[in-house]
Amino acid sequence: MTMDKFNKFLRNRQSLLIQYKMGDLTKNEFIEENYRYMESLGIKPFNRVDNIKKAIYNYHYYNVSAKYWQWLARDPKNSEKERQACLAESMNYYYLKDSATMSLLRLINFKAEAYYVRVKSSKLKDKLIEIVIKDPDILLEINAFYPVSGVSDNDYLILHTKSAFIANALKANGILKDDKRKSLTDNYINQKY
Repeated sequence: MTMDKFNKFLRNRQSLLIQYKMGDLTKNEFIEENYRYMESLGIKPFNRVDNIKKAIYNYHYYNVSAKYWQWLARDPKNSEKERQACLAESMNYYYLKDSATMSLLRLINFKAEAYYVRVKSSKLKDKLIEIVIKDPDILLEINAFYPVSGVSDNDYLILHTKSAFIANALKANGILKDDKRKSLTDNYINQKY
């Protein structure tokens, strides 16, 4: 994968995020456009994740793919068999996203904060964890690789998971607390698609 394609993907992702935040795109449109653009570039995840940049890219790749296939699974035009196949594909990508998340956490020696977020979805209640990376050295490394990474204006990177394995690893490292907070991306995570 060339860095040029990777940077194009991330610039496009940042542009789509801005359009979504401004209300120019629905959550469904944001997900579909993100996925289609990524596919048009022909970029794939890294097989060997040995640095922060690769872990973050894989997180984005698998997250976009998981959300896209989950969105397809809800399409009423699909047969039940097709919906189940799409859902299985989505769950596989979520599993891979969690693997990328764990790789990233290990690479940064768990220098993050994590908490459960308040959600409207009964399926995510007491399960969705927000992981916030604020360490300036880590963010500097991320931004040196791609300046528009999804690191917010407030200088942090936000990841989400509902993996019990990651929850246990976060707790074992003294990071995950049992308190619930409002998500830093509350409007996004609480909007249905």
